[in-house]
Amino acid sequence: MNAPLPNQTLNAVQASDLAALPLIEKWVSFASVSRDSNLPIIEFTRELLESHGAQCRLSYDDSGKKANLWATLPAADGETKTGGLVLSGHTDVVPVDGQPWDTDPFKAEVIGDKLFGRGVTDMKSFSATALMMLPELARRKLKRPLHFAFSYDEEVGCIGVRRLIADMVDQGFRPAGCIVGEPTGMQVVIAHKGKHAYKTSVRGFEAHSSLTPQGVNAVEIACEFVANLKAMHRRLVEHGPFDEIFDVPHTTIHTGVIAGGTALNIIPRDCDVTWEIRHHHLNAPVLLFNEAKAFADSLLPAMHAVAPDTGITHKLNSVLPGFATDAGSDIARLCFACADVDASTGAGKVSFGTEAALFHQVGVPTIVCGPGHIAQAHQPNEWVTLEQLAWCERFMRRLANEICLN
Repeated sequence: MNAPLPNQTLNAVQASDLAALPLIEKWVSFASVSRDSNLPIIEFTRELLESHGAQCRLSYDDSGKKANLWATLPAADGETKTGGLVLSGHTDVVPVDGQPWDTDPFKAEVIGDKLFGRGVTDMKSFSATALMMLPELARRKLKRPLHFAFSYDEEVGCIGVRRLIADMVDQGFRPAGCIVGEPTGMQVVIAHKGKHAYKTSVRGFEAHSSLTPQGVNAVEIACEFVANLKAMHRRLVEHGPFDEIFDVPHTTIHTGVIAGGTALNIIPRDCDVTWEIRHHHLNAPVLLFNEAKAFADSLLPAMHAVAPDTGITHKLNSVLPGFATDAGSDIARLCFACADVDASTGAGKVSFGTEAALFHQVGVPTIVCGPGHIAQAHQPNEWVTLEQLAWCERFMRRLANEICLN
């Protein structure tokens, strides 16, 4: 992401300088891993919002054990549905199982110039900092309504926010813009790549491993397929097309999981490959998939010559669209001002996906901007610098100056 840092550098930041730190600590203390219920953090946050005059709605998953929270601070004239901004963040975090943490992951701890804890970067610090502003926003009164959107299961496919957005639309809310607080180093991100995730399944033919010509080795066929995906990826790395504003300027193809075989002396019958295409606007993912499928199809004649019922199938597991917001839009210009970056050079683009694309799809112009960096997300000893948190607080205070009456 080739955007500059904010124009002003903050002096050395101490934990005592951060007004949002107590709320960040509280949010981190909720072990809201995606596989578990997020209701404790949602109920805490709803009570906090309602205590400052917010009107709250919950939308639950089918089990009733997880919920989204949509909260609205009305404008000074009482308007709640038309115009205004959304501040959006997810409540879930990735697991800590098996990671070598040096601190309690669910107890935010300041060590030196960093804050450690699960979610301090991805992305509880942004949400807590937004909530820190509630007393000031209530006191100063809003020109237009301000909405808070807190969702479940973002880490496993942006699942909850889809229901939240559907409810937003059904209830007639029409925000003028949205800020998603994923970690961007407080850069103003106007676009991110889309992602298509696939599972390719190879059906081979079992035989004793001493009789390899009589079997079809599903693992070996899958490996040929993966090798071709890697060759496609290398071509994209070397020849593009490129969009140099992105942190990774070309489309990428990645294999994440291979599963197959049962024993060394059995030619494996089945093997599954889970893989993805992360694409920018200069590549059509369907064309790349068709190229991968054509290679797989080229392997079928040799497989069928041994066993006619062998084959290769493909399943599209999920799609997260990309998005792009005009750098000259109202929401972009507002965020450039609050982040204190030059609109002509300050726009960034990232390769990771967010719920920004889903707000964008329903006509809400969206920006991604939040403290910390994606390189620290999902890691043991996840951390964010205190300076990043101070930048986020400064951003929020400047935002309040723009959206409040006094």
